[in-house]
Amino acid sequence: MNRLCRILLATSAIAALPGPAIAQEAGYTTPKTGWGAPDLQGFWTNIAMTAMQRPAATDKLVLTEDEAIKLARGNIYTGVYAQEAGVSKVDEKSSQELLADKNPNRGYNAFWLDPGKGYATVKGEYRSSWITYPADGKIPYTAAGIAANTRGGNYDDYEARPLPERCLMSFTGAAGPVMNNGLYNNTYQIVQSPESVMILTEMIHDVRVIPIVKSAAEAKHGPKEIPKWGGDSVGWYEGNTLVVKTVNSHPRQRSFISPTGTVTERYTRWSNGEIFYEFKVDDPTLYKTAWGGEMSLKTSQEPLYEYACHEGNYSFAGIMGGARELDRQGRPYPPEKPTFAGVDVADGE
Repeated sequence: MNRLCRILLATSAIAALPGPAIAQEAGYTTPKTGWGAPDLQGFWTNIAMTAMQRPAATDKLVLTEDEAIKLARGNIYTGVYAQEAGVSKVDEKSSQELLADKNPNRGYNAFWLDPGKGYATVKGEYRSSWITYPADGKIPYTAAGIAANTRGGNYDDYEARPLPERCLMSFTGAAGPVMNNGLYNNTYQIVQSPESVMILTEMIHDVRVIPIVKSAAEAKHGPKEIPKWGGDSVGWYEGNTLVVKTVNSHPRQRSFISPTGTVTERYTRWSNGEIFYEFKVDDPTLYKTAWGGEMSLKTSQEPLYEYACHEGNYSFAGIMGGARELDRQGRPYPPEKPTFAGVDVADGE
């Protein structure tokens, strides 16, 4: 029986999450901790151009290698790298030409970016999105969900500066729930003890400490009146898989659930160099249907670095001054035509 047939049979037998259900590479033996739990510890990364939702340039979840390369060529990050591939000129004339468009999104040039150079593989397959269902690879927002997730780029008022600018939660929402990736700092550290699992996120400093219970039946959460950054998570082991149920994430953080929603995550060692991560989001307030997907956490070749975040820093006066200058010119912010590092932002990228 070939590998495809085995995958199809396993998919029909396991209904916990739609999509591919083989959680371990054939013949792989899961390493165990000293107390017998599956060992997930170490430094891991989800660095990739693959994003949560599928880009407009493709309608396929699984890509061939050639399709993944073609999609990467059209990715906005590739455009930034190409634009800045030459040697930079630092004379006054060149600086004036660079700044002539008054584009406020030029703060991040390619030197500061580390989003990966291609699309991710999950269990050996190139993926266009982390979402595997619904089939279109898009989050199935309700009207309330669209309203809750419509975030402007309003950094121009000291009363409206968002949580990342205040060094409270990351720009990408990397810690979850659901885990995510972004511009840079896409590394995680997982540490286990018999009573808990700690997941430390490189982007800013977000950390989840997840208490471990014996089974789903024993999972209990704290009072709803006390929302938590990163959500109220409880975990347990099902064979070689760590299952984590999260509710009640703080309403001000970038989270995929409302106070009444639930995220279920599953972490399984696919191989020595990969953790197979599955997620499912249930929240009828924000979404028309449950949705979810898969992600690979690959062994990181580098340790986790400190994200030295400084609230306001020295740029605060400049940001306020620039915003007031835009006000005097009658120019909107964010710009009507969004760009990133000087490159037009394509829909879905």
